[in-house]
Amino acid sequence: MNKLLVTGGCGFIGSNLMDRLLTRGENAVAFDNLSRRGSAINAEWLRGRHGSLFELIQGDIRDAGAVAEAVRDADAIYHLAAQVAVTTSVTDPRTDFETNALGTFNALEAARASGRNPIFIFASTNKIYNGIDKPDIVERATRYEFSDLQGGMSEAQPLDFHSPYGCSKGAADQYVHDYHRIYGLRTVVFRQSAIYGERQFGVEGQGWLAWFMIAASLGKQITIYGDGKQVRDMLYVDDLLNAYDAATARIDQVAGQVYNMGGGPQNTISVWKEFSPMLEKLHGKPIPVAYDDWRPGDQRVCVYDISKAARELDWQPRVPVSDGVEKLYRWVKENTNLFE
Repeated sequence: MNKLLVTGGCGFIGSNLMDRLLTRGENAVAFDNLSRRGSAINAEWLRGRHGSLFELIQGDIRDAGAVAEAVRDADAIYHLAAQVAVTTSVTDPRTDFETNALGTFNALEAARASGRNPIFIFASTNKIYNGIDKPDIVERATRYEFSDLQGGMSEAQPLDFHSPYGCSKGAADQYVHDYHRIYGLRTVVFRQSAIYGERQFGVEGQGWLAWFMIAASLGKQITIYGDGKQVRDMLYVDDLLNAYDAATARIDQVAGQVYNMGGGPQNTISVWKEFSPMLEKLHGKPIPVAYDDWRPGDQRVCVYDISKAARELDWQPRVPVSDGVEKLYRWVKENTNLFE
């Protein structure tokens, strides 16, 4: 049976991926240092669901030796381990670089040295497109919009790293892409937009939609940075995993490719002006917020053209943002004790 390794396997996306793989009988192993808030809780959840079938290698992606040992006999690697918050990268850029850029290099080198030519799926980010000043952005009553990219940004959008996080993930993105060209490694890069769903322990600096739900449920302060009109295309985590499955199944055709991976124009929402009515309806009462200045690297609009993924992976988002929001809100309310 093929061995599948999930770095960051106890994080939000990683724990959902591990659960999917183990549920269908795959030989999947998680590699995680359990430093992220909620990761230890997710590990216990996976152990409770799958018992001894759940295997965790507790290690750090910055440790080249530990990564090499974990990767040595893997047939596929889902590289999700990362420092994921722009705000954290600004205050601690060294750790951000070592985790995202060096950690990805460690994983790639381990994959190359293994001699197995494993499939290598990499979770990149929309922040590598951060400096978007063309096409022009227009302001509407509740949102910002592209003036001439109604279908969203394609993979042809020029890269423009902004913030230490954007630089570290951008460097990693390009390393993964180039390891296919230079070494023939079977890599696929997913430049992920706003992913959300169950098992997401959102905090103020990352995972904003989950964080707003958690804060509202616990009566904590919500601060909107900017004006709340920032627009994201939202992708429910199950739809993201469907794309991972599609790329893995088609690896001979799609190795070396890069895909923008988001909800597309049909699943957009502004961070507060359009999301707050949905959240207040679910919550049953108004939710007070404070406003503060824009944060470094915050995009006014990030909406993806996902036609390449649709065409080459035979993939489309299946969960509308309205349904996904309700799913996540129910999970938050049922598990409020986990966030206290």
